[in-house]
Amino acid sequence: MTAPKVSAKKVIDSLPDDSSYEEILKELAFNRMIERGLEDSKNGKTITNDEMKHRIKQW
Repeated sequence: MTAPKVSAKKVIDSLPDDSSYEEILKELAFNRMIERGLEDSKNGKTITNDEMKHRIKQW
């Protein structure tokens, strides 16, 4: 199996057997967001807290 397929299978297997399709999709999406954030952090693609505060003020 490819790495994404293995990762998705682990997430699905960790959920209760009565999980809905929507819950499974939500967990898969959340897991992917975490993976992307960790990749960004590892690659130095981060911003300071002050920069984030500034961006939030712009909303």
